[in-house]
Amino acid sequence: MSCLRPSRFPLNRKLSLHAMSDGFGKLLIARVTGIRLLPGQIVALAAITLILLGAGLLMLPIATPPGVHVSFLDMLFTATSAVCVTGLIVMDTPHDFTLFGQGVILFLIQVGGLGYALTATLILLMLGRRLGLRDRMMLSESMNTMDLQGLVRFVKLVGIITFVLEGLGAVLMTLRFAVDFPWGTAAYYGIFHAISAFNNAGFSLFSDSLKSYQTDWTINGIITILVIFGSIGFLVFEDLLDNFRGKRFRLQTHTKLVILTTTILIVVGTLGITILEWNNPSTFQSASVGEKLTISYFHAVSRTAGFTTIDIVDMRDATLYFLLLLMAIGGSPGSFSGGIKTTTAAIVFLTIISMLRREKDVEVFHRRIPQDLITRALCLTILALTLITGMTLLLDSTESQSFLSLMFEVTSALGIVGMSVGNGDTASLSALFTDFGKVMIMLSMLLGRFGPLMIGLFAIQTSISKPYRYAQARVVIG
Repeated sequence: MSCLRPSRFPLNRKLSLHAMSDGFGKLLIARVTGIRLLPGQIVALAAITLILLGAGLLMLPIATPPGVHVSFLDMLFTATSAVCVTGLIVMDTPHDFTLFGQGVILFLIQVGGLGYALTATLILLMLGRRLGLRDRMMLSESMNTMDLQGLVRFVKLVGIITFVLEGLGAVLMTLRFAVDFPWGTAAYYGIFHAISAFNNAGFSLFSDSLKSYQTDWTINGIITILVIFGSIGFLVFEDLLDNFRGKRFRLQTHTKLVILTTTILIVVGTLGITILEWNNPSTFQSASVGEKLTISYFHAVSRTAGFTTIDIVDMRDATLYFLLLLMAIGGSPGSFSGGIKTTTAAIVFLTIISMLRREKDVEVFHRRIPQDLITRALCLTILALTLITGMTLLLDSTESQSFLSLMFEVTSALGIVGMSVGNGDTASLSALFTDFGKVMIMLSMLLGRFGPLMIGLFAIQTSISKPYRYAQARVVIG
């Protein structure tokens, strides 16, 4: 069968202090406190540690120009957004941070995107160190896979793909930016935007994001390709390479479903935004058909990254809600993007179609979807919608913004997208929030980045079987 085992899903492959300190941190905590940390708790603890470290570095005087007002909460927000590769900002990245501050943000994006255990393992491999069984088990735990077979090969593959694509994107964008800037500046802009795009982070060194390059096919093309590659997941790359090398002779169901769903979302997103904004005088009315399609395509792809080429606040409410739904779906498992994931949305849709057809099994590409995956997909979708609704209602009671704008900001944070209706200047809408509102958005970003991983780790634990089962009950629904 060409079925991808659930255990091979390195969902949002995040850190483990084990891989970084060879288990010493966890062992020390366990001996001192008597507490045995679960993988999800280790992920959250290490993420918070890196965020605090990043915020501390951004608080340094050399991180901001003279005269820029600095608050720890804003720096904490920026560090959280960078580590979670979200892109929501409360400060203007190119003007409110020096080269050092921008470098810290870029470092947080790269480490936060790759994952800390993965980054540490790549460094150890480059130094020539061999990973023992303990190291492999720790890395496997942090990457949310209990399968040790081919783990080091997969880690190397992730590192190679990441740095090759980021390097290629940086070179191409440097050549384009060299038309407008000196070579040194062009190279810096190229590197920064390539890393930000491939990690689906959405941070930009332009105050208006990429609005200045709204109809520039070169920038639009490079950015969207990097975003797509960063959002489809490394399992897809591995499967494609194995087929190319002759190790497999057909694509796995996961790969087919990711490619099909991603294509559908981009096509439907492009057409939907074009139709909804066609006669909007604030966005599309003065643009040609080709320009309208270009702008729509860019934002349909950027639903996982957060880059923009128009003012989102000028979009119609219907377009904002449509874009909100695209952001909620997000990218694919094992990628840099968030959301409920393309495969989750596809399984939910296929389940609905199967129910309407009164079919017993949910099938795709001549394969049957296991019942436990269907249950998890439905639960994840319901949890995501509940979080979006709950956070929006909570912020609506404390913030003086429209309900749709708040829901858009919350969805962007939970989906780790970074798109925002803005605050009327260069920052996101979150810049206008109260301290409580900013904390809630930070919490949303953390939940969006690490919540699915911890749910996945919980879901793959061995289930407890009761020695008895109750009789079935008939309940009327619908």
